[in-house]
Amino acid sequence: MIERHLERIVADPTIGRQMRFIAGPRQAGKTTLAQRILAMNRSEDLYFNWDLREVRDRFKADFGFFETPLRDAQSQGHFPWVCFDEIHKMPRWKDILKSYFDKHEAEARFLVTGSARLDWFRRSGDSLAGRYFLFRLNPLTLSEAAGSLLAEPAPSESAHEFMEKKAGRVRYEEEALSQLLNYSGFPEPFLKADAPFYRRWQRDMVDRLTREDVRDLTRILDVEHVATLMQILPDRIGSPLSLNALREDIGIGYSAVRSAISALQLTYAFFLISPYSRNIARTVKKEKKGYFFDWGRCTDPAKRFENYVGCELKALTDLWHDKGIGDFSLMYVRSRDGKETDFLVTRNNEPWCLFEAKIEDGSIPSHHFHHAQALGDIPLILVVQNGRVFRKQDRTAYRISASRFFA
Repeated sequence: MIERHLERIVADPTIGRQMRFIAGPRQAGKTTLAQRILAMNRSEDLYFNWDLREVRDRFKADFGFFETPLRDAQSQGHFPWVCFDEIHKMPRWKDILKSYFDKHEAEARFLVTGSARLDWFRRSGDSLAGRYFLFRLNPLTLSEAAGSLLAEPAPSESAHEFMEKKAGRVRYEEEALSQLLNYSGFPEPFLKADAPFYRRWQRDMVDRLTREDVRDLTRILDVEHVATLMQILPDRIGSPLSLNALREDIGIGYSAVRSAISALQLTYAFFLISPYSRNIARTVKKEKKGYFFDWGRCTDPAKRFENYVGCELKALTDLWHDKGIGDFSLMYVRSRDGKETDFLVTRNNEPWCLFEAKIEDGSIPSHHFHHAQALGDIPLILVVQNGRVFRKQDRTAYRISASRFFA
C-alpha cells in the first residue's frame, strides 16, 4: 500500500470541524485514501459509496440511514469519521450534506470524495461555504512511489533555503522515476507496470471520461469532440494552446472547443497553467499551456518528461497550499521575443522559483537567468531526466536529476 502525503494533511485533527472534500482525477486513489483514514479512526463501517444502488435505496428509505453505525462507533469510545463517496452525483447533494453536517458536526468528521465537480462548486459559490475545506489528490509523485517523506518548506523558508536543503539530500530514485514515466502516476497501472495493461487502461479511461463524467457533469452533447481533443492535445504539450488552431484542426466552433477544454479540466483529465507577466520586461500575455494528469499520453519523450515535471510541481504546490503554508500557484514565463521558461512557482502571488525541464543535462541558456533576475533573483532549477546530476551552475542556479529532486 502506497502512503499518500495528503493523508497526513487531511487526517490532521487540528484542521477543525469542517468537512474534508477530496477532489482529483478518476482512479487517482481518493477512495483508498478515504478508507485508510477511516481505518485509522476505527470507522470502517461508515464508508458509503453513493454510486451503489444499495446506498441510494437506504437513503431514500431513511434520510439518516448512517446514524445507527455512527452511534455504534460512539458507543465504543471512538470519535467517528464518515465518508460519503460520489455523493455529488445525487440531486441536491449540497443540501443533503448541509443537513448532515449541521446536525452532526460536533459528533463526527466528514470526508467527501469525488470528481472535479467538488472543485467546480467551490469556485462558483454554494450554501456549504464555511463548512468544508477542499483538498486536491494528484497522481503519485516520485517521493510517494519511492516511499519517502515529503520535504516541505517551513512557512518562513525562502526558495533559496529550500534548495539548500534539497542539495543536502543525496538520494536518487531512478527505478521509480522510470516506472512513473512509463506507466503514469495512477496507482493501478503504476503498480502493475505492464505496457499492454496500461494501454487498455488508457482506452478505458477515455471512454469513461467522455461517456460518463463529461456527459454527467456538463451540457456537452457531442462528447466525441472531447475524445478527439484527447487525441490531438499530446502533440501540443509544452506549447501555448491556441483555441483557434484547435478549432480549425477539429472543424468545430470556437465556443465548442472552449467547452471541450473546460470539460477536460472539470473531469481532471487536463490542467492549464497561465503565463506570468508582472515584473518581466517586454512581456506579452499569451495563451495558457496545458498538461495531462496522465503524462503517458505523450509519446514524445521530451513532452512526456515536461508533462511529468509539471505534474510533480503541481502536486507539490497543491500540497503546500492545502497544508496552509502559503498560496502557491504554478505558472510559466514567456517574454515578447519568444524566450520561455517552462514553469514558475509563485508564493502569495510573488515569484518564488523557476524550473526548466530537459531530457539531458547541459549548460543553462542565458534567457532563463534573465527571467530569474527580472523576477527578483529567484532560484533557477534545470530538472533533467537522464543520469545522476547535481551541479550548482551559478549562485542561484542548479542542474539536478528529477530522480533526486522529486525524491
